[in-house]
Amino acid sequence: MKNLKYLVLGVLFGIILTKSEVISWWRIQEMFRFQAFHMYGVIGSAILVGMISIQLIKRNHLKTINGEEIKLADKKYNHGTWIGGTIFGLGWALTGACPGPLFAQLGSGVASAAVLILAALAGTWTYSALRERLPM
Repeated sequence: MKNLKYLVLGVLFGIILTKSEVISWWRIQEMFRFQAFHMYGVIGSAILVGMISIQLIKRNHLKTINGEEIKLADKKYNHGTWIGGTIFGLGWALTGACPGPLFAQLGSGVASAAVLILAALAGTWTYSALRERLPM
């Protein structure tokens, strides 16, 4: 019962993703073909909200619900970032699905999302198996 709030939030988030059409294969293809601004607007808004939120957290020394200070460590750039980003983007373009909304796609009746969920899990497992041998 204590995790019920997370289930409710997840369902609400899935509904928002579905209603805003960001889980739509057609919308994702429009984005990668530069045919519509819809997805760029959604992603750009998310980046802007994230930037503002991080600045508010840092400047106001905000705390978690439990009263602990939120610490955001600086991240060092490495070449694996753009390589991984390129692989991620290619997978996104080819499948028409980002890992985030896969469960919303499955819940909205896109049965092929199950295959993509399994592929995402296989990719995650592969990364964890190879992580120690990858460049930092």
